Parts: sequence; C-alpha cells; structure tokens
Amino acid sequence: MTILFRYMVSEYSKVFVMCFAGLMTVYLVVDFFEKVRKFIRYDAELLAILWYFLCRTPGIAFQIAPLGVLMATLLTLGVLSRSHEITAMRSCGISLYRIAAPFIAVAFLLSLTLLSLSALIMPFATSKAEYIKTALIEKRSGLATFKADRPWIQAGNRTLLNIEMVEPDGNMLRGVHLYLLAPDFRLTDMIEAKTIRYGEQGWVLTDGVHRALSPDGRFTVERFRTRPIEMSQTPEDFSTWAKVESDEMTLTALSAYVERLRRDGYSFSRMLTDYHGRVAFPFVCLIMAIVGIALSLRRSGVRGSGMAVGIGQALAIGFLYWTTHSVSIALGRSGAMAPLLAGWMANLLFLSFGGYLLLKVRQ
Repeated sequence: MTILFRYMVSEYSKVFVMCFAGLMTVYLVVDFFEKVRKFIRYDAELLAILWYFLCRTPGIAFQIAPLGVLMATLLTLGVLSRSHEITAMRSCGISLYRIAAPFIAVAFLLSLTLLSLSALIMPFATSKAEYIKTALIEKRSGLATFKADRPWIQAGNRTLLNIEMVEPDGNMLRGVHLYLLAPDFRLTDMIEAKTIRYGEQGWVLTDGVHRALSPDGRFTVERFRTRPIEMSQTPEDFSTWAKVESDEMTLTALSAYVERLRRDGYSFSRMLTDYHGRVAFPFVCLIMAIVGIALSLRRSGVRGSGMAVGIGQALAIGFLYWTTHSVSIALGRSGAMAPLLAGWMANLLFLSFGGYLLLKVRQ
C-alpha cells in the first residue's frame, strides 16, 4: 500500500465519517420528533424509547450509508481539486483510475460490511425494535405467540391457529391448521383447511377437513367446501405481521423460506424480491463511489465541486436511486417483474450511468 493510497484513504474516511454522522443525526432527530409525541400518549418510559431508537440504528445506517459514500466522494474530490492536489498527481503521471482506487476500495469494504449487517444483525435489531414498540411502549400483545417459519396464533380463548403463509393484504391465509381445546386443555377438534378468506361474512375456511375427538378416544371426520369461523383478528393484523416478516429474517432463513414456498406451490415473488433487494442494496456503496468519481472528474479530469454543489448532487442522485429502487421492488413483489431483475434493477441502471460517465472522463 503506497503512501498516496494511505493518504487518500485517510482523507476520504474522515469526510465519510462526518457525512455519515451528520446524516444519522438528521435522520434520528426527525424520526424522534415524529414518533415521540405518539409514544408519550402511551406513557412510555424514557429507557424504552431510547432502546427503541438504539435498535433502529442498524436499519437506519443500512439505508443512509450509500448516500454518505456518494456525498463523501464528491466532497473529498472537490477539496483535493481545489487544493490542486489532483493536478499535482496528474503532473506526476498518476492515472485517474489510480486516483479512484482508494475510493473504490473503501466503498467495497463498506458494501461487505452492509451485507453482513443485512444478513445477521439488522433482522435481530428490527425484531427487537418492533417488540419494544409493541409490547413495552404501546403495551399491546403481539399477534403471533411464536413468530417463526410457521407462526402459532391464539385465535380465541382456547383456539390455536397455525399458518403456513399470509398474503400481503392479510385477506387470505394459506395452509391453515386449527386446534380447539376444552376447558381442561384437552384437544377436542382439529380443522385443516387449504385457505381462510376474509369477506363480508367474516372469516371463512375453504377446502378442509374437520376431525372431532371424543373423550373415549374415537374421532369423526367431516370434509367441507366452506365453513365460517369466528376470529377476533382482522386482515390489518395479519397484513401488519406479514409486512415486517422478511425484515426480521436473516438472509439464510429468508432463502430457506422462499425455497419452501416454491416447493409447496405458493406464490413466492414478494419474498424472493425482498431477498434479492437485501443482497443487492449493500453494493450501492460501490456504485455510488463510481458515480461520485465520474461526476467530480467528468470534464477535464481535474475538476472539483464546491461543498454546496456536492451535497446537492448527492441528495438528487440519492432521491433518484430510492425512487427507482422502490418502483422496481414494488413491481417485483406484484409479479410484474422477475424478482432477480427487480432486486438489481436500480443497481444496474446506476452502474451503467456511472460507468458511462467514467469512460467520458479525460485521461
């Protein structure tokens, strides 16, 4: 590692830390004042509120790190250009690609860090934050008593509900198993149904089997096409649960869940899109570094931007990326676009944009 490489990494790291800290502070302050009034209405303890925002920190860092990389790249190259350091490097025969190497190396390491964060730490922190918000701040009991690949839910006083899959809108549950218990917690009835739908008449089971167990050990079997059932839960309860499910799963668990849905014949486009999106997003740091380098040096190879211009460019590009990424993820979840393409679409577009600008830089 040359002295020049270490120097540029040091300068770039200082600017990135300042940009990242500033973005984190702004995000947390806005998020805090947006939620604190609601939390106060629940008479929440200060410690619980602080723990909630602490658990939210990994998710926030995951979202804003690419913007911090882009902003730091634009500002660092702008400062180096204003102080004529890039001119000095070019006069010594140092190519622009060698000048860009420290930025690419730091961005690549950050991408690997974010990938590890997404795979292991962020699901645990997101789950913990949701528990603190629901149980400790809002003082509500969670929907699922055991939130796993196949959740167990208390559907009544003595009724347990086991679900294989929840549709995004919460109006349909697939792979339903109902277990009805007597006052002494003895199993009296078992109901298996292909689906349970919510309509004008409430929840209705479809294509199922009802097994009734008598105290002497005998049981009767009855098949049915449709059967109404009373449940206190609403579709909103299940849609809320389904919405956060993928965020609270590690990448390994999410991949295994997608494979099981594929094997069982259920729709898996939403989960598979989320999986590819979580794998693709960390590498935005590398792409934003390339875009930032190309924008800073795109005219003469020695051009730098002022601080205000650099921040403005970073915010504009960040907004465009988030818009593109959100639209492609929505298309993938709905099945209108292949999940793999939806997860990587924004990355491919901005990598092409950055590569095109980089090739236009005068050597």
